[in-house]
Formats: sequence, C-alpha cells, structure tokens
Amino acid sequence: MRLPTLRRNRTAEAGAVTGPARLDRRTKRLTGRLRPGDIAIIDHLDLDRVAADSLVSCGVAAVVNAKPSISGRYPNLGPEVLVAAGIPLVDDVGEDVFRRIREGDPVRIDGGTVFVGDDKIATGARQDAETVTAAMADAREGLSVQLEAFAGNTMEYLRRERDLLLDGVGVPEVATRLAGRHCLIVVRGYDYKADLDVLRPYIREFKPVLIGVDGGADALVEAGYTPDMIVGDMDSVSDDVLRCGAEVVVHAYADGRAPGLARVERLGVPAVTFPAAATSEDLAMLLADEKGSSLIVAVGTHATLVEFLDKGRGGMASTFLTRLKVGGKLVDAKGVSRLYRQNISTSSLLLLVLAAIAALAAAVAVSTISRSYLQVLAEWWDNLLFQVQRLFS
Repeated sequence: MRLPTLRRNRTAEAGAVTGPARLDRRTKRLTGRLRPGDIAIIDHLDLDRVAADSLVSCGVAAVVNAKPSISGRYPNLGPEVLVAAGIPLVDDVGEDVFRRIREGDPVRIDGGTVFVGDDKIATGARQDAETVTAAMADAREGLSVQLEAFAGNTMEYLRRERDLLLDGVGVPEVATRLAGRHCLIVVRGYDYKADLDVLRPYIREFKPVLIGVDGGADALVEAGYTPDMIVGDMDSVSDDVLRCGAEVVVHAYADGRAPGLARVERLGVPAVTFPAAATSEDLAMLLADEKGSSLIVAVGTHATLVEFLDKGRGGMASTFLTRLKVGGKLVDAKGVSRLYRQNISTSSLLLLVLAAIAALAAAVAVSTISRSYLQVLAEWWDNLLFQVQRLFS
C-alpha cells in the first residue's frame, strides 16, 4: 500500500501565525491547559476527530504535530476538522521540537517552518484542504488491511475477556444503586454537547444514574449536572470534578496495574478498580449492564466502523463486542440533536404572549374582585400624579 505524500504549501500562501507554545505528547492532557491563541505542539500519529474537536474548542492559533497527522493506515478525521475550522496545521516536524521548544516560548509559524524568535526550530508540511483531501483518498486504500487487523484484535479480546463478557467476572462491587434504573453514560466524544443538551427533558423526567467516562464527567458538570459515578483511567477528568462526591471506578490494566489510582488517592477520594483490556466507555456499559440497569443511554460513544478506526486503538475491538453484549438495553443518543431540535419561532412566542394577555384581560373583565382592585390601583395612580404635580407647581 502506498503511503500518502502530504505536499507542502509555499510560505507566502500559508501566512504567518504567532503565539505562546503549549507542549504535551498526549493531546488529551494538553487540551486541559490550552487557552485561545496558543500554539499546540503535539505528538499524535493519525490525529482523530475527538482530539481535533477539543483543539478547535480551545481556540488554538495553530497546531504543530511531531508526527504525520495522516499516516495512510486509514482515513482518520482529525485533520479535516482543523482545516475546516481555519486552524493552521504543520505536520511531521520531528521529535526534536519537544527538546528545542519550552512551554510558553513565543512561537512563529511561517509556512511550514517553526521559529522561536529568529531561530529556525523545525520544518514540516503545512496542510490545507487540498493536501488533506489527497491524503485521505490515499489512506482509504488501506482500509482492507485495517479491517483485517480489527477482526484479529476482536478475536484476541474475546479470547482474553470472555469471562467478563459472558459472565461478568471481574466487575467490581459499587455503592451506587443501578438495578432497575436508567443509566446515562457520557463520553467526551462526537457531538456530545448538542446531544446532551437535547436530552435535558429525558434527564429531568427519568433521573437516570449519570456516569461520566473520564472527561465525560466534566462534560456533565459543564452541562449543569453532578455525576453519580466516574469511570476511567483518570487522565482527563479535573480534580474538582473528582472531588464532587461521585463514586469513582478506576480503569486498570488486565494485570491489575492502575496508574490513575495514585492520582485519585492523592486527592483523598475513595475508589475501586476495574481491571480489563477494554476501553473505559466499554467498562461503564458492562458495569451498568452487570448491575442490572434497565436501560443504558450512551452519549458521545463510538458506534460506527469509521469511528472505531478513527480512534486508532486496538482496544476499540472491545467496543464491538460490548455493544453485542448490552445491545438489548442500549440506546445510542448519537445524532439525536440532528434528528430533533426544539425550535420555537418568534411568531409562536408572540402569539403565546398575546393569548396570555387576552386570557388575563377576560378574567379581569368578568371578576368583581378584579374590578375592585383595578379601581384601587387607578385611585393610587391618580394620587401619585397629583403629588408629582404639586412638587413642580
């Protein structure tokens, strides 16, 4: 399979961008401290859409990637998101950029070249809509290889975790009551904000157990809710949200190691661990299913083949099997904001106000007590006008 060649634009065409540098090899961790106008320096092979959406929402001035944003393994969606948002993307500048640029350095990007002051630090490929489209077309040629790898990962996961999938072996005991209740699982994924907003009437009426998966817990708090449970490896949830009183379930490796547990213990938050090779969003679904939840509503989770591949993890094979396991009670809220929007026109609001005024006037007209109150109000108004006239006479 031929890997795509990402063409470089000329410096004069691309224009210069300046801003303070913010660096991290993990994009998810970096977005927690980005501010509008920053230049994000990342190390992200095959930039996925969720990461790109986060960078766009932070308002970055530009993105510099030490790795190729599209390697050609599969058509990942992140570069298209950045280019569509008008954010300059400079690709494949090399690992040395993390050694030569420090946090907060004033960085200038001119074409595909990265400067600190007058010093030329690195050179990469500055992307635009044309180069990204060409790279995506080449990357689609690799889909068959990725499908074979995905199928192999799925069978390997089934072999290792069949006891968990079939019998619930390894699911921890939790204090939150899930049996017979609806569970709303929120992942900070595609369109989670819009879908969560549309679900407000559902949340208000059914009062489901609110489960945030890592940064999904922050998404719940930002939407005005308090999560009942937080599930994940704790690498993208904020300290304040971890201390909100929610029950914490730390995702551990299959061998029991849980790197996120140390952070939770440092904050003095009690937690239980859930060892498994699956993704955190899958653990949340398996936990809700095993503990007897009657309905699982998922927001921001991965549901399609393109999304599985875009995530770029072998562990996404667990998502496919998890959905087969809990499919009978799973409702995916993805895209519900596009299916239904509660639009109230200005004319409808005006008609409602006029109807209310007409109803009030009719009630006053037929009520003796209301007419008496109106007479008293009229006399009070006449007295007030009389006093004002005396002041100026």
